[in-house]
Amino acid sequence: MDLGVKGKVALITGGSKGIGFATALELAKEGARVAICARTEADLQRAAAEIQSAAHGDVFYVPADVRQADDCARVVQAVFHHYGRLDILINNAGTSNARPFTEVGEETWRDDIDLKVFAAIHCSKAAVPLMRQNGGGSIVNVTAIGGKAPSASSVPTSVSRAAGLALTKAMSKDLGPDGIRVNAVCIGLVRSHQIEKMAARTYPDLAWETYARLPEHGVPLGRIGDTEEAARVIAFLASDAASYVSGTAVNIDGGKAAVL
Repeated sequence: MDLGVKGKVALITGGSKGIGFATALELAKEGARVAICARTEADLQRAAAEIQSAAHGDVFYVPADVRQADDCARVVQAVFHHYGRLDILINNAGTSNARPFTEVGEETWRDDIDLKVFAAIHCSKAAVPLMRQNGGGSIVNVTAIGGKAPSASSVPTSVSRAAGLALTKAMSKDLGPDGIRVNAVCIGLVRSHQIEKMAARTYPDLAWETYARLPEHGVPLGRIGDTEEAARVIAFLASDAASYVSGTAVNIDGGKAAVL
């Protein structure tokens, strides 16, 4: 399928590793011009080199901490200066921070909300005027399944993710008249560095392929998802192939969650 992103410019936050990197690579393979940002320049250099090698496209990177509003604005302007436009924004930066409610201090709450909510707000506010100049655009907020179905010992991350879902719906209503679509994905058990570390700690003698298919994960499809599988869904939502999809949140969890 031709996603219709050839020549378009996509910015992916948290784009040096994991789902963000895989999404940037997927969009680059489809012909998009991609920009990635993250806090560590060495990781960005490595990621950009890998994307260029695999996709033979232009890759631009900007070191930034998207918890800072000024950095969000700086990144978006740097991308616009480099490419002359911005069509797609993937608000992907985030990490899992799940503990019992009584064990979470105020600083942890603030840091999590800054990273997962305010980063999306500030990056989107900077991007929207540029998308309006193009007659439209697409924003995808990467959240987690816990935002729909919080479990015990899941704060602050489940609360931040729930806020991201509400933000997605509200933005889609406000920005739809400008031709800007806003969607979200809710990530479940998908391969990541964090899950790989947990697997090595819990089952040090198991290969990943065996660990991913353990029945204890409770995934109806029988396995932990691959990073690339999440990236393909995100790329689809960001693309013209999803031109009439806005204000929705797609679960990427192998059917595990008890919510639609």
